[in-house]
Amino acid sequence: MLILGIETSCDDTGIAVVRVSGKQKPIFEILSNVVSSQIETHAPFGGVVPNLAAREHLKNIAPCLKTAINEADIAPKDIDLIAVTVGPGLIPSLLIGVNFARALAYAWEKPIIGVNHLEGHIVAALSSENSKLFPAIALVVSGGHTQLVLVKKIGDYKIIGETRDDAAGECFDKVAKLLGLGYPGGPVIATQAAKSKIKSQKLKVNLPRPMINQKNYDFSFSGLKTAVLYLLRDVGRSTSNIPALCAEVQQAIIDVLIDKTLRAAREYKAKTIILSGGVAANEELRKQFESKLQTTNYKLLKFLVPTKNLCTDNGAMIAMAGYFGAKRHPAQRDNSWKNIKANANLRL
Repeated sequence: MLILGIETSCDDTGIAVVRVSGKQKPIFEILSNVVSSQIETHAPFGGVVPNLAAREHLKNIAPCLKTAINEADIAPKDIDLIAVTVGPGLIPSLLIGVNFARALAYAWEKPIIGVNHLEGHIVAALSSENSKLFPAIALVVSGGHTQLVLVKKIGDYKIIGETRDDAAGECFDKVAKLLGLGYPGGPVIATQAAKSKIKSQKLKVNLPRPMINQKNYDFSFSGLKTAVLYLLRDVGRSTSNIPALCAEVQQAIIDVLIDKTLRAAREYKAKTIILSGGVAANEELRKQFESKLQTTNYKLLKFLVPTKNLCTDNGAMIAMAGYFGAKRHPAQRDNSWKNIKANANLRL
């Protein structure tokens, strides 16, 4: 089975071709996974501008499709299913991908299925229906989302906590903007934070860990950004202070994410922790999760995280989620392309 995955929920245009084989358990082979980034377009603004993102998707989506088809060495007639992100996300961006996929389904006479972007991130780490993995706690953490999800099985999800304001990735972006480090914020803050371990820092920074002690699984990172703003007002934005400040910002976010995830895993008696989303590419976050799970209290927990190229938005994760969606609801594969619609506020 060949699935074409199309992803345009935010600022990355992603198109992939995934082959699915195996009768008992699916085996996914990514034949192509083309992603066109818009970092240069949005960098001057320090964040994604929705209408500019849509314009770039419109410009990039057809070339991405051509490249994905060529790299997979297939023809359009070989495609068995088109899977497209229908939400959540930025509505101008979503509309480009959804309408493009609808047009392909009509022109190629192929079945089409809508995919929840967040399920795509979860499935990117799972890519299996192994019952021994469930129940699982999934931490989906990116520029637009920070959610804790109870995964009873693929397709059966319950959001048990989410951000009340800024997502973790959004906090990274805003802090990087305050520090004049550029966009996107996560990678540049991680780079600066690594420098703080190499040389001693005069600046001693202690930032808050928002909501870490509250007895719920919600998040809030806007206060952390504000604390950085006040600190810069007091000490100034000296280049010598930046590594220590970045290290503390990164650690504050990591502490909150790990603490709440592990508490959720204990309460819901999870067998697996899933880390996914763009922020899951952060090396320090991955390393500290793995370190915590080596301790006696958590040794029995499995830890799943996608390869880095599947952490950020991409078409391959949408194709994989499309497979599971089509298996759950076979009739949806026969739905008319007319029934596929974008929903910016789609929930799991």
